[in-house]
Amino acid sequence: MFTISLCMIVKNEEKTLDRCLYSIHKACDEIIIVDTGSTDKTKEIAQKYTSKIYDFEWVEDFSKARNFSFSKATKDYILWLDADDVVSNENLKKIIELKNSKENNVDIFMFKYNIQFDKNNKPIFSYYRERLLKRLNNYIWLDPVHECIQISGNIKYLDIAVEHRKELNKAYSNRNLKIYEKLIDKGVELSARQQFYYARELFYNNKIKKAITNFNKFLKNDDAWQENKISASLDLANCYISLKYYDKAIDCLLNTFKFASIRAEIVCALAKVMQNLNKYNEAIQWYELALKLEPNLESGGFYNLDNYNYIPCIELCVCYYRIGNIEKAKHYNNLAGKFKPNDDAVELNKIFFDKVEKSANNDFSNLDN
Repeated sequence: MFTISLCMIVKNEEKTLDRCLYSIHKACDEIIIVDTGSTDKTKEIAQKYTSKIYDFEWVEDFSKARNFSFSKATKDYILWLDADDVVSNENLKKIIELKNSKENNVDIFMFKYNIQFDKNNKPIFSYYRERLLKRLNNYIWLDPVHECIQISGNIKYLDIAVEHRKELNKAYSNRNLKIYEKLIDKGVELSARQQFYYARELFYNNKIKKAITNFNKFLKNDDAWQENKISASLDLANCYISLKYYDKAIDCLLNTFKFASIRAEIVCALAKVMQNLNKYNEAIQWYELALKLEPNLESGGFYNLDNYNYIPCIELCVCYYRIGNIEKAKHYNNLAGKFKPNDDAVELNKIFFDKVEKSANNDFSNLDN
């Protein structure tokens, strides 16, 4: 059996903090809240769950704030969450069972991080994160933005998930981009990892040409982690696609095969480029390959799980229709429905195919999704 300190950094989180703490407090022996300058009711909400609330002057460095929160922990293991994270009842039970077990020889427990969901509440984008860490090992957070811990020791991957449930319709902030730009203005040489996330922030803030320059710079770095190279290649391809530079998009997607085994995310992106070029037979080959692949979440990579089932099926429906094979199109539409019951696109396609059977001369253009 072991004890848990929950350590969080917060600022103006009155809309989500109570939900987060309510979902996890029963598994925690200690809750530490580090506030970096809230002007709303964040602290009042935190006081419902703990008296260990500390102020920390914000210095535009998330790792410094997290390291301060870790320094206040006193229990066997440290659990960290963001205010817009939630732990389901099922996963809460798993965490309580874990802390009551004899697994205190593990240094880091890796939990799934589910960050996107479909309308049926099924996770569609997941990866593992270092979530529960042995306090006496003194793990240190690194990097001012997109902070991380260099994991080491006895590491165990568990079927326990934390859900990221950000506010609906919340606009993407340029906060991280500004932090990177200030570092660059000060003459700071970005590490390979920082270079990747800087390029991604440019992409997310629609600075496409500058993002392309920085993704290409990052991909030339031999020290870069292969998972970040795969993600960067996919982002770079999307930059090129937005500019309709399809040949360049294809080249950078194919280049990912040098880094690791074939991923459905890359295969589906290649197929989509083929669709954009009206090369439906080529697209079909890539999508059918995607259906044969399996995600390896324990690689540490970022996986959009829909690319392994639903997306290739719904797109194969489109592609087979485009080459005139209605029966195959219907087959893959039905298969997509098995992966996502009551999906709007699947239901619309069913209505469409009913019309096809009634009139071969109808306008079929609304099949495309």
